[in-house]
Amino acid sequence: MNTVKKLLTYCMLGSLLLVGCKSWNKTQKGAVIGTAAGAGAGAVIGRASGNTALGAIIGAAVGGGAGAIIGNKMDKQAQKIKSTVKGVKVERVGEGIVVEFNNKILFGFDRSDLTAESKSGLNDLVTVLNEYPDTDIEIQGHTDSQGTENYNKKLSKRRSNAVADYLTSHGIRSGRLTKRGFGEEIAKYDNSTSDGQSQNRRVEFLISANEKMQAEAKKESGM
Repeated sequence: MNTVKKLLTYCMLGSLLLVGCKSWNKTQKGAVIGTAAGAGAGAVIGRASGNTALGAIIGAAVGGGAGAIIGNKMDKQAQKIKSTVKGVKVERVGEGIVVEFNNKILFGFDRSDLTAESKSGLNDLVTVLNEYPDTDIEIQGHTDSQGTENYNKKLSKRRSNAVADYLTSHGIRSGRLTKRGFGEEIAKYDNSTSDGQSQNRRVEFLISANEKMQAEAKKESGM
């Protein structure tokens, strides 16, 4: 019975985030996500939606009053990233932030070495990340569907490693970083078009509250 209740809760939560409550701001959504979520819910919703970023952020959510406090801090950080880092997509999700660098910004075709343009963008991102030290960052590498699945998996891992190495060499603590490579597994764009393929060759940064921020938010909210 508990399993059934949890599954129903996850489904309702997924519906809330993916199709409902469009009038809510991200801080308000952050306040409710953790109420029913957790690692299990994050995994379920992430798989169901085909969005690993969404799943990972939901899995790390606190919820309640603490979630609202964290959401407010993330609102400010997301706005700072938007105004500081050019040419990237920034999305507030629950209690976290997703920052997407596409292939045109970071890498040449079929390459994992950073371009001069990408280093400039990453330098701007580093500036903001250092202003908000109480966050964790998951770096996810993705590719289009050209080439073999095995090759693309390895390429995406090399790309996430290259980005992580660059961040640590510019002052971001390695303990804040997690690296993952998904290859072609999770396409956000249409792989049947050249433009969609280019957009699928991307690296995403998932920014979420670390244990210190979560503890401080819980204390402040009286949780």
